[in-house]
Amino acid sequence: MKRSGNWFKSAIVLTSLTFVLAACGGNNNAPAAVNEGSSTNAPTTEASTALETVDLTLVGVRDAQISSQQIIADKLGYFKEEGLNVTSQLIESGPDIGPMVAGGSAPVSIQTNFMDIILKSTDIPVKIIAPLAQIAGTQAVVGSSKLELKSAKDLEGKTIGIPSGADVTIAINNMAKELGVDASKIKYVNLAPSDAVVALEKGDIDALAAWEPFITKAIQGGGKFLFSGTKSELPDKQGDVNWMSVHTTLQVTDDFLAKNPNTLKAVLRALKKATDYINDNREEAIKTLAPELHLSVEELTQIMTRNVYSMEVGDTYVNGSNGPAVGEYLKSVGNIKSIPAPASYHNLSLLKEVDASLIVTELK
Repeated sequence: MKRSGNWFKSAIVLTSLTFVLAACGGNNNAPAAVNEGSSTNAPTTEASTALETVDLTLVGVRDAQISSQQIIADKLGYFKEEGLNVTSQLIESGPDIGPMVAGGSAPVSIQTNFMDIILKSTDIPVKIIAPLAQIAGTQAVVGSSKLELKSAKDLEGKTIGIPSGADVTIAINNMAKELGVDASKIKYVNLAPSDAVVALEKGDIDALAAWEPFITKAIQGGGKFLFSGTKSELPDKQGDVNWMSVHTTLQVTDDFLAKNPNTLKAVLRALKKATDYINDNREEAIKTLAPELHLSVEELTQIMTRNVYSMEVGDTYVNGSNGPAVGEYLKSVGNIKSIPAPASYHNLSLLKEVDASLIVTELK
């Protein structure tokens, strides 16, 4: 994953967001919202279900974590089946989506819920209308081929190459807390993921912490998977873990949400078809996605096994991705000044209309 929150550590980006807020003026003071009861209380008519907008641009990232469903829905015609003419805009750098949303050029986009927490903390009027995937399995730590660990505590004193402020730090800190590791004794070197992969192969660092596709590339270069936000292969902890939760989400600006509820329900139906296709036809999905993501089939197969593609709103999403721990972390690294309430950056009413069974846990 091209990291969700790292772009906000830059003072330049923060300044630009503040400028955008000032320029928007009173438009942010009373964000529009969908009347959740209107569609169920009124008789269904052709007019009430008509698409308000047929042509729209969906901004995503050329990344298996972010836009797999978007690409599948586009390539297999699921958007067209819903009567939509969607321009699927895939950018190369995920962090660029935040400023695009803030500036008004991405009213409908796919990124992560961390981005929405950060945007909402600066009063950008945006709402998540559905989760798409749990991607914490791609936030991981890979050890060098020479690293020998008898327990997780042996990581103390070791050097990890990691981008400054990277979200994978959440997984490292939670691992340390559970396994009795003093995280302050780990030596961190600020390295971009691509540079960390090279440094790991040369033996200049003991491990790297990053996201896909760099995790898979590090393993292909001889590295050893140690742990991620959802899985551990450490000597004293094997199997599933709950050290991090971050989800890809579909978000829309408040103005677009208020004006285009039927159009957005059509988008959700198309993405639900794509989600089911990815889970039921993984090999075929990978063959479709690989050339679009500029990855080999082998690389993408490994990457996609670390993701859980699901639009379900469950405990992992509600309490993990949007819980107090995430807010406190984002605040501690300076990405936000205050922690917004999850309900302030969510509107799941359209998802509930599309498939009520997907709402398993209610937002607090």
